[in-house]
Amino acid sequence: MSSYTTRVVGQPDTLEYRIFIEKDGRVISSFHDIPLFADEANGIYNMVVEIPRWTNAKMEISKEDSLNPIKQDTKKGKLRYVRNAFPHHGYIWNYGALPQTWEDPNQTNPDTKCVGDNDPIDVCEIGEAIGYPGQVKQVKVLGVMALIDEGETDWKVLAIDVNDPLASKMNDVEDIERYMPGLLHATNEWFRIYKIPDGKPENQFAFGGEAKNRAYAVNIVKETAEAWSNLVNGESDAGKIALYNTTLNNAGTVPKSAADEAAAGGVSKPAPKIDQSLHKWFFISGSKM
Repeated sequence: MSSYTTRVVGQPDTLEYRIFIEKDGRVISSFHDIPLFADEANGIYNMVVEIPRWTNAKMEISKEDSLNPIKQDTKKGKLRYVRNAFPHHGYIWNYGALPQTWEDPNQTNPDTKCVGDNDPIDVCEIGEAIGYPGQVKQVKVLGVMALIDEGETDWKVLAIDVNDPLASKMNDVEDIERYMPGLLHATNEWFRIYKIPDGKPENQFAFGGEAKNRAYAVNIVKETAEAWSNLVNGESDAGKIALYNTTLNNAGTVPKSAADEAAAGGVSKPAPKIDQSLHKWFFISGSKM
């Protein structure tokens, strides 16, 4: 597999901070150039990590910036952070997106009765290892929840890193409760309440908050992949979305030299060394008093 690294521009917690993704040392688009599948025959997807577990900065793939670096979201010119809604601290999974997917804001899902939210599809990666922004993880899809955010469908794919110790045992949504009791409930609760400390109302879910199974989730991912294909091929209105890429050979493709120039001044960084031993999940169920 080709090597993905990051190129960092600016300092964390500033408006100028950007994380570009590199493939074999050259800058690429985190939205358009990374394949959706790492191994399609075995159902293994690539996931771009935007926000590591336990952190609060609301990092996201920038749809509007050339080559779609990861940057911190803003509101009214100020950096955004999620609050710690007890008993949660920051994000409770590695949070990110599947590349080469797009939730079409012009299409209404027949089940949720809402349009897409104009973003790559979100992923909650539930493995025990903590990721880092710009990491490209290989994951298995286990299920999906449908958050309804201001009248838009905001799918939340539930997935696990294929290298996680539990990955071989987890193949569908019911396995999450079996091996990680309480996590589905915590995920539903987190998304329902995380905006309340900022004075916003509780979020709502389609399907009564139920997590749909793997087969349903895979179909949703397929639909968003088809929508992305229509987007980059000019069959859907891109609006302000930057379609610049280095691999697709379409109207948005730019020379690799120009791609590197977009991240000029950045510093290439290898994967950080993270001591994962302190961050292992322990799920306690059925304890007797």
